Amino acid sequence: MSHSVDIAGLANLLQEAAVKEILPRFRNLEAGDVRVKSEAIDLVTEGDEAAERLIKARIEDVAPGALFVGEESVAADPALLDKLADADLAVVVDPIDGTFNFAAGVPLFGVMASVVAKGETVAGIIYDPLGNDWVIAEKGSGAWMCRANGSQERLSVTAGVPLEAMVGGASTGFFKQEARREVMANMAKVRIATSYRCAAHEYRMLAGGHIHFLMYQKLMPWDHLAGTLISQEAGAYAARFDGSPYLPSHLNGGLLLATDKESWETLRREVFTV
Repeated sequence: MSHSVDIAGLANLLQEAAVKEILPRFRNLEAGDVRVKSEAIDLVTEGDEAAERLIKARIEDVAPGALFVGEESVAADPALLDKLADADLAVVVDPIDGTFNFAAGVPLFGVMASVVAKGETVAGIIYDPLGNDWVIAEKGSGAWMCRANGSQERLSVTAGVPLEAMVGGASTGFFKQEARREVMANMAKVRIATSYRCAAHEYRMLAGGHIHFLMYQKLMPWDHLAGTLISQEAGAYAARFDGSPYLPSHLNGGLLLATDKESWETLRREVFTV
């Protein structure tokens, strides 16, 4: 890769953090190991913080000179997020995506990392600790399922279907109440719309051809950079609600991904109308 990042090494680092710091704590968290951040559904655990410390301590080995932007690091120092757009090279990490599930003992969480070069996402990795596999994409090289035995499979989104047959994910919790009512009523037009509270697995499902769309309103980079690039490399169409490309500097404006542009336009017109 031309941006001096060892992608395989970064993927292995996510696995190491999961094995050493995340999996031993799964379903073994004590009361003091889980804390509320902004609200009751926004949690942080000892697993999140320990995993991020491990990755941060080793990031120089795989991405020399890169700015490290971790979810918990930004929680401690919000000004760190402002450096991302102008960084020559940055690694953005979500140590546990799906913390709410992890804390509840639900086996649906992942570890995510993306590489940003001069304001553009150039690589993304989503590691599943329980499945022990990675979905990886580098810009222009496709999206791949990489298993621990060394096998690889190229991923591709499924074909588009009529609106009433679409199955997908929609995170509506950050809309204001009236907008949420409108969107949730509109979602009756599709076959199934749900939320797994875990973008890592939702993106893997889209890129793997299992669902037709995803929608998010709040855009924190650790939640969406890796998954958006992976989905696009698998053939998905992605844009903010105003039709503009999603960039690492964007924190709002909504994000809609679909199997193709026509499906995106239908969903934007009929369902995600806010």
